[in-house]
Amino acid sequence: MEPILLYDTTLRDGTQGENISFSAEEKIKIAQRLDSLGIHYIEGGWPGSNPRDMQFFELAKDIQFKNAKLVAFGSTCKPNTDPEEDSNLKALIESGTPVAAIVGKSWDLHVESVMQNSLPENLNMIRKTVEFFKKNDKEVIFDAEHFFDGFKDNPDYAFQTVQVAIAAGADWVVLCDTNGGCLPTEIESIIKKVQTRLDQTSPEGAVNRLGIHTHNDSGLAVANSLVAVNAGIDMVQGTINGYGERCGNADLTSIIPNLQLKMNRPCIPEKNLSQLKKVSRYVSETANMIPLNSRPFVGESAFAHKGGLHVNAIMKVPKAYEHMVPEAVGNKRRVLVSDLAGRSNVEYKAKELGVELGANGYDSRKIVSEIKQLEQNGYQFDVADGSFKILLEKYTEQFSPTFELESFRVHIEKDKDRPCTAHATIKISVGGRQEITAAEGNGPVSALDNALRKALDKFFPQLEAMRLVDFKVRVIDGREGTAARVRVLIESRDQDNIWSTIGVSEDIIEASWQALADSFQYKLAADQTKPN
Repeated sequence: MEPILLYDTTLRDGTQGENISFSAEEKIKIAQRLDSLGIHYIEGGWPGSNPRDMQFFELAKDIQFKNAKLVAFGSTCKPNTDPEEDSNLKALIESGTPVAAIVGKSWDLHVESVMQNSLPENLNMIRKTVEFFKKNDKEVIFDAEHFFDGFKDNPDYAFQTVQVAIAAGADWVVLCDTNGGCLPTEIESIIKKVQTRLDQTSPEGAVNRLGIHTHNDSGLAVANSLVAVNAGIDMVQGTINGYGERCGNADLTSIIPNLQLKMNRPCIPEKNLSQLKKVSRYVSETANMIPLNSRPFVGESAFAHKGGLHVNAIMKVPKAYEHMVPEAVGNKRRVLVSDLAGRSNVEYKAKELGVELGANGYDSRKIVSEIKQLEQNGYQFDVADGSFKILLEKYTEQFSPTFELESFRVHIEKDKDRPCTAHATIKISVGGRQEITAAEGNGPVSALDNALRKALDKFFPQLEAMRLVDFKVRVIDGREGTAARVRVLIESRDQDNIWSTIGVSEDIIEASWQALADSFQYKLAADQTKPN
């Protein structure tokens, strides 16, 4: 069976998503990751539309892609204009890519009411543009924009746009659900009707290669893409993490494993599938978007188990509550500990974190009881593995702090002409040696973080690779007003790992310190670091 070809448009369609932007250099790095994953086509952008995309294609000329073909995107020529005179089309030629993707209208509503063009002239524009790129030795992909909506309203005309593109030499015709409003049953039915018409009207021996491009406005982009493959489509377009305009595009991080593992339709080399989570995380980090924990296959919660009965079951037979092996897509099973936890959760988690239970009379039963009480007081250990590991070590007398707090003082100053400034002074002890430092910050927690780093740096210079990436504060019960207990969650990372820690107190600075200190203790213990 022929593999399904994957067409990634993260660098073009994905950047139309809200708050998503990449520099030309970042786009190059993402393209190289996609190439390593085994993506067949990488759409780099629209070179005629902005300087950044033009810069990307210039940089890409020096890159040797091993698996992917680089694609430049553009639209058909303007009405009553020759392609040779269209500056945007010239920019696609100058981009130097082997493939050109051309979008054209296939819905008569858009042709007549939006473009205020005639239906025959639109067909003429499609024909001339495809022929232009074929004369320039390009592989041509024609994106039939709004195809499914157009087919519902005027099937004859929508089909004519496909026919014209194929007759002009298009190598691929991609049927687009641009508004994202179609149901899987509609997608399948329309594709089959198109295939029947092509079989009836195409010259003998003609190869009619079709692709699918779906948006997620009805929450069905992935389902619509998969049903299109079942209906005979050979190319699937999408973006990493489903980034894109409005509700996004079809998410390739779900499409790839579904095709490969569930439908037995190979699309990337099998050995590369385990890179999927890393690629997903790399793109989200580069886009400065918080990764969606609940994202299927690659999210942190995709294989997370919280209920005690569930954990007891997966310890015996993992497939009892898991639809696949997490490691296949580069993910891993996670067991969460909370007030819903049973002994199985604690025992599994302790083994995962490398903590031996039973010391000091603290077995899993007693620890479960303590955790339930702490969660009643506001802690939430299912989102704070770092603090939970330290807690287990303290209960079982296995905790050996790398530093101890002697004292800290935070000073905040504000006058009418300047914003608040924060200063922190901290005194810690490391292996019996005291260190006192002071630092400024954008706020009290930032100042504390900077002061602690400054103090620890003299003993543990490798902490430079560690950084705080997220900081959340939540009031646990607002009935006490400003005296209410607060929960602080801190997420930290280094070049290899991400971990979370927690603090709870009536004082936000105290809660922040608890989470901050746990984060540094966790990092230093993980490195098994001795002070200089």
